[in-house]
Amino acid sequence: MVEGFQQSDIFAIAIVSSGVILLIYFAWKTLITSNFYQKGVNLYQQEDFSGAEAAFRRVISINSTNDVVHLLLGDTLMRQNKVEEAVQQFQEVIRRAPKKVDAYLRLANILMQQDKKVEALSNLQTAKDLSLAQRNPKQAEQIDKILQKIGDRVVG
Repeated sequence: MVEGFQQSDIFAIAIVSSGVILLIYFAWKTLITSNFYQKGVNLYQQEDFSGAEAAFRRVISINSTNDVVHLLLGDTLMRQNKVEEAVQQFQEVIRRAPKKVDAYLRLANILMQQDKKVEALSNLQTAKDLSLAQRNPKQAEQIDKILQKIGDRVVG
């Protein structure tokens, strides 16, 4: 009977120890990710875009599902005229999080710069519809004004 009690104690200690180790690992991973993220933001603000790119890519290598970092990496790539890579980042966010308005807006901006007005209009319309669905009428109104200006240029 005592032997069974000791085995269950050992089992409980092993489970608790495993949980603590996992918590420490995830806390460490979060801290490292946060440090690289902050470094990337600081470098971007200092206009060290290649340094910011490296920091954001490091964050993505640790946590590939962070949409905000993908958007920031896309912005950083745009500032370095790496347009196709930026497009890929924005499309990746749209693929993974199809309700992320900012990704559609950033992609529409690139498409306008590439003189792909019809595609840009489509992305802007999606952004407007999502803004309305997410109860953000002010943003939807701003997007609508842009849609009207671009639409006038496409038609005119």
